Amino acid sequence: MDFHYSDIVKADTYNTDGLCAGIALRRHKDPIGEVAGALRCQSQWRVLVGPLKNYHGTLGHRFSFIRVTIPECLPERLEIVSFANEFGFLYDGEAPQTSVQAVTARGSQEIDTFVEDIDQALQDESRRQILHEFGSDSLPHATHDRFIDGTDLKGKAAKQVQSLIVKEMMAIDEERGLTTMKAWRKFVQVVSSRQRSEPFRSLEEYLPYRISDAGELFWFGLVTFAMALTIPHDEMELCKRLGQPAWKALALTNDLYSWNKERDAAAKLGAPYVINAIWVLMREHSISESRAQEVCRQKIQKHVEEAVRTADETKKRKELSLDVRKYTEAILYSISGNLVWSI
Repeated sequence: MDFHYSDIVKADTYNTDGLCAGIALRRHKDPIGEVAGALRCQSQWRVLVGPLKNYHGTLGHRFSFIRVTIPECLPERLEIVSFANEFGFLYDGEAPQTSVQAVTARGSQEIDTFVEDIDQALQDESRRQILHEFGSDSLPHATHDRFIDGTDLKGKAAKQVQSLIVKEMMAIDEERGLTTMKAWRKFVQVVSSRQRSEPFRSLEEYLPYRISDAGELFWFGLVTFAMALTIPHDEMELCKRLGQPAWKALALTNDLYSWNKERDAAAKLGAPYVINAIWVLMREHSISESRAQEVCRQKIQKHVEEAVRTADETKKRKELSLDVRKYTEAILYSISGNLVWSI
């Protein structure tokens, strides 16, 4: 992959806790676009929902999230990509869920809202035919009235912001904007369909769940739009498989660095278990918290090594489309960027 919009950050200027060997940290050259997008999103949130309390967002003094996780984002797309990502952080962070059932209920509402926003953005008949291919008739509509009857202020605000994101992305790149909407719609469906009333018994059982929860489909849509990548339909499943080592590393990294917060939140709520790899490892192997954290670190290192090897091998596979090869490499920089930003 050629690099046009980012620079390598000197390795002795940031900390990785030894968890992303073989992956450089790259940072987008534009310091303005991400800030503009994130602050615009926060401003809209304050107007539509209310004040932001104890919210730190995705911007950082040295390393802001999008600049280091999608360092090769096309400059003209950086602001809307940042806006969309900030909205995801806001909506998730400002609405902590106390149960899987609460997540499921919210997900069902978002499906209706998301599809309605796409419908509003697709004005002419040819676009509506594309929307029809999404299978909107098969979506549940039972929650629609509850969602728009004024009882859910944040839901109504989310609808307005989502509509703006859809329209701006479609105006920039209709084809990839549609691909992104499809990926996000599927992500919401996956989240809303999950109902779990008992803890996970093993990390092997837990990881696929965690990867989908960590937003694999959401991130796929954001990265492909940001970098103007088109993954051929017949390579989509292969692309997903090639990205699995990276996604295991990303999911476990998120769990490792969010463990203290999630553990304390669960204790405050009196929850019987924590949906986190640390908790799963403690239960699966009957080990201490500190030992589980060390095991988690070892597994991250293993998956990072596999992700680097997979990307290197994929580069040489000339029978694959260029964009599949680019995507597999791009996800490596999501690993290093997410790690440094998390620390």
